[in-house]
Amino acid sequence: MTPDQTPFPAGGEPRPYLDFRVTQLDGDEQISRAFYDAVSVNDDMLDPLAQHHSADDAHSFFVLYDHTATWDHPGEPQFIALHLQRDVQNRTFRFERTVLPLPSMAQSWLIHRGCPSEAIALDPDRGTKPADEATRALQERLMSVGDHYALGWSYTSDDPDDHVTLAVLRARDEHAPSPFRVLVEEVDFDTGTHTLREGGFGTVGEAMDWSRDRLEGAARPLPPVRPRSAHSRPTTAPKSAASRPSVRAP
Repeated sequence: MTPDQTPFPAGGEPRPYLDFRVTQLDGDEQISRAFYDAVSVNDDMLDPLAQHHSADDAHSFFVLYDHTATWDHPGEPQFIALHLQRDVQNRTFRFERTVLPLPSMAQSWLIHRGCPSEAIALDPDRGTKPADEATRALQERLMSVGDHYALGWSYTSDDPDDHVTLAVLRARDEHAPSPFRVLVEEVDFDTGTHTLREGGFGTVGEAMDWSRDRLEGAARPLPPVRPRSAHSRPTTAPKSAASRPSVRAP
């Protein structure tokens, strides 16, 4: 797969400047080495889609597209969410990172670590654009309620003729309608757009069966998410989950 067949091409317009601002923060050799191994070793292959730095420079938040993911194991997620915390006085820093299948999920992960939601909008000049209002609305909802769900499984097929990302989520609220969700993002390179849709399932088996069928080219229509009953409990995330969302199997 060539770079111009990715939804976030490496060629074309110059890549936005990527500065982690940790060059002088080498007071903890172990952390510095871990950060190099986990992030900066491939920084020339990371495309910053969104970044925000706090006014005091104590925190930085990044949504990064990893161009090396296409050469990793088939299906690997291609987006990195990175949170940096700096201690300039002691010349040290800490970092958290996770790899996720969709940019909106990376944004949600950062928002729930203190990044202002309005500050981590994706660069409109990078990558494909939402094809319709349904896509835009679902992306915004995932940013705000992403901590209500745990990611169980995902697969990104970067076939240029059928570039699709699937993600199976489990609702943290056991009373949620359609407790398992499947997100489907499809990229249209001819128009430079993508669509994002959501389906609701009662069991993880049903969600996985639908996802496998889609990858094999035999997808059925996505079942709608069941509406919440008036007698159901409201969907709320446990405080511990809101502060540190986990990524685990359903």
